[in-house]
This record gives sequence, C-alpha cells and structure tokens, in this order.
Amino acid sequence: MSAPVVSVLMTSYNRENFIADAIKSVLESTYTNFELIIVDDCSTDSTLEIAHSFASKDGRISVYQNKENLGDYPNRNKAAALAKGSYLKYLDSDDLLYKHSLQIMVESMFAFPQAGFGLSAIGDNRYPYPAMISSLEAYQEHFGEFGHFNRAPGSSIILKKAFEEVGGFSGKRMIGDNELWFKLARYYPLVKLPRDLVWDRVHAGQESRSGYAKQYEALRKSVLDEALAHQDCPLSEQEIEAIYKSMKRTSIIKKIKKLI
Repeated sequence: MSAPVVSVLMTSYNRENFIADAIKSVLESTYTNFELIIVDDCSTDSTLEIAHSFASKDGRISVYQNKENLGDYPNRNKAAALAKGSYLKYLDSDDLLYKHSLQIMVESMFAFPQAGFGLSAIGDNRYPYPAMISSLEAYQEHFGEFGHFNRAPGSSIILKKAFEEVGGFSGKRMIGDNELWFKLARYYPLVKLPRDLVWDRVHAGQESRSGYAKQYEALRKSVLDEALAHQDCPLSEQEIEAIYKSMKRTSIIKKIKKLI
C-alpha cells in the first residue's frame, strides 16, 4: 500500500467535548489520500476512548498515547515523527477542517514543489492565491502589512522534508509556531494560501486564556530577536535596523495612548 500524500496530525489533551467533531471534519474532506495521526498527551477524560472508537472504523486513523505528558510542541514533534506523508497538516483537536481545505492546501503545494510550507495569508490585490514568494519576500511581507508568521499551526501545511531539516519545533511553549515559520522561511519559499481554511474554536480551556499567556509578548520578542540575529536571516542590516526603529515608534505610541 502506497504512503499517503498528507499526514493530518492531531495532538490532544482533555478534549472529550471537541475531538469527535475535529475527527469527523477530517474524514469528510474531499481530498482522501491522507492519514490521520492522533497523539494523546495523557488525557484524564474520555478523549482517548473517543479517538479509538473512530480508529476502529477507519483504517486511515492511527491513535497513540504518550507514557508521560510532553506538552504542546514536543507532542507536535512526536506526531510528525510518526507521519508517513510527504506533507504535514496540523489540526488541533478542538478545531475543524472545512471539506475543501485539504484539497486546496495539497494542490497548492503541488503547484509549487520547491516551497517548504504554506500559510493562510491576508489577501493580496496584486495576484490571486495560491502564490509562492521567496524567503526574502516572506520576511519583508511579514514585517510589512501581511504578518505571515503570526499564524497558528492549523493555518499551515508543511513539507515534511523541510520540517525535519530545520529541526521541527524547538519546544518553546506558546510561541513555537511563530518561531518555526521564521526558521522555515530562511531556507524555503512560502506559498500564500487563502484564509479561513480551518475553523478555530474559541473556548475557556485554551492556553491563550491561561496565566502563562501574559508572557506572550516577551516570548514573541525573544523569537524575533533570535530570527533577525541569525546568520541566515535574508534581510539586510538596513532592513533590520528599520524594523527595530518601527517597533520602537510603535511602543512609544502605545505608551502615550495608555497615558491618555
């Protein structure tokens, strides 16, 4: 049996209220040459049992349970290590894929085989999507009006070879996706995909609503500093200097608004 083209990777932890809908959304995809890998991170509710119930009925689903809790991004790395597909497609166990999402993402990557990853992007009136841009353009547009690297894992499709070559996620909590996009874009072109290919559920149990989320801006700044200081950063020294000047102006404006 030939390997699937794309591996849909779903990590889970105590998502009994949501994971069934997430799995169903993958199984209803118009694109069918996929595998669904579910890696449970020691859930204490019925998440694992629900996942197994789907796997028993569909051979494309594989379910694994960690012996110890790894945390979000290390668990994403584990799921990727289990993947047989040429492309990796993350879907959180509380979110949903639209029926057409996999079709659009896979066909977009096929159109640009030299690209390392694709991200849902803000619309561009210069050309229709999908469209491929260089490493330099990806960085320039990120710091311009597009903010490409502010996307969550569910917004992406990644060439597995590229993911492995940059070492996957570092394991940094909450900010690992932002960091990965900088790493991938240093060495690979980016495919700009249409927006809204994944429905992101909002609920009280998300980490973005936890106490740890208060550190997000500081974590994001550390990732940015590391990316801009990297020897393979495609931006010129003048461009990097301009970015920091712009950030400083923005910070001053925010402080003034708070005072007002």
